[in-house]
Amino acid sequence: MLINAELLLQYQRCKRRPFLDIHGDRSRRDAANDLLLKLYQDKITHQMSILEQFTYQRPEYQHGDWKAGAAGTLELMHQGAESIHQGVLLASYSEKHKLLSRPDILIKHKGQSRFGDWMYVPMSIELGKRPKQEYQVVAAFHTYVLAVVQQVELETAWLMLRGREAGYSVDIRKWLPQMQDFLEECIQTLERQEAPEVFISRQRCSLCHWYSHCYGVAQSQKHLSLVPGVTPVRYTQLQALEITTVESLAKTRFHELENLPGFDRTVARKLILQAQSVLDNRPVILPYKPPKHESILDSSAVETFLYPDTAANTHTNATQPALQRDDILLTAPVEIFFDIEAQPDLNLNYLLGVLVVDRQSNTEQFYSFLAEKQEEEQLIWQQFLDLVWQYPDAPIYHFCVYEFDTVKRLAKLYHTPYTSVLPILDRFVDVYETLTQNVALPVESYALKTIARWLGFEWRDADASGAKCIYWYDQWLKTGDRSLLEIIQRYNEDDCRATRSVKDWLENFFQNNGQS
Repeated sequence: MLINAELLLQYQRCKRRPFLDIHGDRSRRDAANDLLLKLYQDKITHQMSILEQFTYQRPEYQHGDWKAGAAGTLELMHQGAESIHQGVLLASYSEKHKLLSRPDILIKHKGQSRFGDWMYVPMSIELGKRPKQEYQVVAAFHTYVLAVVQQVELETAWLMLRGREAGYSVDIRKWLPQMQDFLEECIQTLERQEAPEVFISRQRCSLCHWYSHCYGVAQSQKHLSLVPGVTPVRYTQLQALEITTVESLAKTRFHELENLPGFDRTVARKLILQAQSVLDNRPVILPYKPPKHESILDSSAVETFLYPDTAANTHTNATQPALQRDDILLTAPVEIFFDIEAQPDLNLNYLLGVLVVDRQSNTEQFYSFLAEKQEEEQLIWQQFLDLVWQYPDAPIYHFCVYEFDTVKRLAKLYHTPYTSVLPILDRFVDVYETLTQNVALPVESYALKTIARWLGFEWRDADASGAKCIYWYDQWLKTGDRSLLEIIQRYNEDDCRATRSVKDWLENFFQNNGQS
């Protein structure tokens, strides 16, 4: 069996995926989604930009004919090629396993090897901006195979990333032992008769082509990973106590968990109540502990955040105010619901959506501040400020902290006077934070889509998502197809309306349960 770097990379992310990639029924794989295709295209673009810096040679071989590729690569190394792209390295690992390495670039360096007074160092081109563990382990894998081929050990490999740390030197002496451990574990996993246990982690699993298959397995098993708050670390602790079902978790006493790794008193209580909510299929009010209130009205703190070079000398940071339980229960004459669409690659917030609900006149109006190109971000930022200042007493509801953090960032970026931003930030109410601190719902996730759909809210474009909006906006910039902007705007408006539906439900829920 050939063990390649991709298997080792995916094993670090999910022990189940490499097994399915080798032994699974390929007809059960999901089609590549739009965001995955975009990431693939982005990686190719990034690779080409790096490769332009090299004058390289490539061995001639058909994809999959690794023996021919290895022979061609070895010939180029004997010739002393300055750099080699798409080279193939093969090394025996055991009687049943061979290692296949295909580093993005092999770079010639001075030194002694089987070839003469030169040797080669591998370089991997990765799309990420940080030298993640998984990248460095894979770099150690390439170095290990290369050392066998050229008969000289290496101390360094290179990662070419995006961002400030574009060129990163990997300490092979540090990462080689970890790579070997992962390699042994991966091989043992691949030799099993059955796939490793399923574990659904939304963030990690969402782009995997086995997601639908694994999710179906998890649902059929009523797997604990579908209970919000059950992380891999906590799941291991629960398994050790033979707590493997929602029923057993719901019946667990708080003190049995609160001192375990990954838990504390608050987490233990919340997780057990979450299991009870799922088991009984009903919302459960969480025990309330009033948080320590840290006011954002400290002007020196906000000025320091926005203008660190000119503000008062203080170490206090502006943070979103902690919310009291009653904050979300108040119905204001005018309420604002706010949602942002962003393009991470461009560090661009291109759509600021605002739903203004006037409960006195029983009217509502949605405003879509759209930057059709990157240079228009400042314009829509000012349009947003102008609108929300028309309603100086209206609370601004949003879902998760991104909107709050982005307003701070935009204020800093465009040198907005803190006196203009501070009162706006103080009106922000995070519906997600308030909900998750106060109620457990019988849902698998506390994402806006999951909660709003549990309440009966539906998006007009059923397949639209934040990930797809990233792809659609990228396509808009390339094609100028305005229908892409229209579907993004509909999705953004629906997000604002979904936030409103959650806020209204939460308000009614507490009133009906005597919590107002």
